[in-house]
Amino acid sequence: MRRHSVSDARMQPQEPGSGMRTIRRVVPYLWPANEPWVRWRVVVAMAFLLLSKLVAVGTPFFYKAAVDALSGEAPSAAWTLGAGAVGLTVAYGVARAMAVGMQQLRDVVFARVGQRAMRQLALETFQHIHALSMRYHITRKTGGLSRIIERGVKGVEFLLRFLVFNIGPLVLELVMVAVIFFTLFDARYLAVVAATIAAYVAFTFKVTEWRVKIRKQMNDQDTDANQKAIDSLLNFETVKYFSAEAREAARYDGALRGYVAAALKTSYSLAFLNFGQSVLITAGLVAVMVLAAMGVQDGSLTVGDFVMVNAYMVQITLPLNFLGSVYREIRQSLVDMGEMFALLEQPPEVSDRPGAPDLEVREGRVAFDEVHFGYEAQREILKGISFTVEPGRTVAIVGPSGSGKSTIGRLLFRFYDVTGGAIRIDGQDLRDVTQVSLHKAIGVVPQDTVLFNDTIYYNIAYGRPDASRDEVIAAAKAAKIHDFVASLPDGYDTTVGERGLKLSGGEKQRVGIARTILKNPPILLLDEATSALDTQTERDIQDSLREMGHGRTVITIAHRLSTIADADQIVVLEDGRIVERGTHDELLARVGRYAAMWHRQAAEEDEAAA
Repeated sequence: MRRHSVSDARMQPQEPGSGMRTIRRVVPYLWPANEPWVRWRVVVAMAFLLLSKLVAVGTPFFYKAAVDALSGEAPSAAWTLGAGAVGLTVAYGVARAMAVGMQQLRDVVFARVGQRAMRQLALETFQHIHALSMRYHITRKTGGLSRIIERGVKGVEFLLRFLVFNIGPLVLELVMVAVIFFTLFDARYLAVVAATIAAYVAFTFKVTEWRVKIRKQMNDQDTDANQKAIDSLLNFETVKYFSAEAREAARYDGALRGYVAAALKTSYSLAFLNFGQSVLITAGLVAVMVLAAMGVQDGSLTVGDFVMVNAYMVQITLPLNFLGSVYREIRQSLVDMGEMFALLEQPPEVSDRPGAPDLEVREGRVAFDEVHFGYEAQREILKGISFTVEPGRTVAIVGPSGSGKSTIGRLLFRFYDVTGGAIRIDGQDLRDVTQVSLHKAIGVVPQDTVLFNDTIYYNIAYGRPDASRDEVIAAAKAAKIHDFVASLPDGYDTTVGERGLKLSGGEKQRVGIARTILKNPPILLLDEATSALDTQTERDIQDSLREMGHGRTVITIAHRLSTIADADQIVVLEDGRIVERGTHDELLARVGRYAAMWHRQAAEEDEAAA
């Protein structure tokens, strides 16, 4: 039976979602059903927000009353309780302080909600990226991926803070001020304010939409520059080998040049936006103040009314001045978050089926049954591979480059699903069990061991984090690296550097072997595990691997045939098919492809020795 899996190669890149769609994705983090404390904090923060706006809108009344009391033009209003100009001035100051204080209390109450949302989204994205297939990771650039996550998570904080605490409150304040103008003055004031705000918002949004496109270009250039920098630094040795420092610097500077050009456009367009906003706000302010001045002249308004109108206009224009930048940042945050949510919606190529049980390794028999696979649909790599590794036995897989040797290892670990046939461990199809249990059952020593930028102890203990120090040291001894580590000034606390660059290739490989020995899995996959070692160290490691393989199922992918001569069975691959199989002696006696490979390697080794 031939079963097919979803392929990332067939998945089209998802466009970032619309603004409302992105906002809907964020809302559950603000109002989670299973965490009442979050809802409580949101409600309290909203209450402080409403109170601060009510106090802010009422504050100019104290200013008006104080001015009228000083000018003696109008009798004291009943709500002032007969307070004099000094008392009203103090009340004005207290009201301003209360408005600011309630805003700060709002921020304090809401801060934990925002930080929780950022943490959950960052964790969810990090976990999802690890769940995506190897195909996805080898086609994406790590630098660009990290920037998408970084900008998306920061966008969450900005969106929560400014959408909830700036745009919403601004609209509320504008409505309340409009009602006051219409009630206390007349429709002309309301018309001027409404026209000013409408023109201001239309101009701001129009220009900001244009600026968002420029900002998107700037982000793209920033991502490109970051990718080039990380790619170059990760390949530091290669850059040195080819004396390419100047070439890499020019490549990086080219990306920065594009970023600078986009950044300058952003700066120039911001100046245009700020000037246009200032003209519109000033025109509205002057128009309202002219109306109020005319009212004072004809006696229908007091000087206090004139001052109050000015205070309200200043009060609503201050937040409006930030509307352009806030709107731009909100739009950019929506774009950044849209990219992050598109990443979260990227389905993994390999996933556990619902209710999948854990793998139960009873004996450790591994069977490849008519396995077909291709990284691309048009090019099949494995074409009906069948072989069985009996419990406690060692099977070596050899063949020329491109024959499919490493692909077999990736399929066994289920980095990919087969497109035809099946791989079974003790009769259990790998697609029918959980990936976590499968990964726990298989120990892998790859051709190129990559280490974390941490200590040697951490990297060895990564195989089994709960292992004792004695067990970690025992694994290091078995991998023949303990004496080397003990000779270092910091011993097991020595930091290995980025990707283990402070260690030699052989030392890194031995750390990887020690890590797998510590894991102690029932099935071993050795992907040219000793290819980076010198001859003497290779022999020592082979002894260690041979001892570790006792009682375990071992699959060895090898290029150097001398390392697998004692395997229980040798499988020879060529062009995705098994062309020979048998023991070392049987294959030599057959005088076929294996024998030719053996004699060719022996001649090369003799020539090198001579």
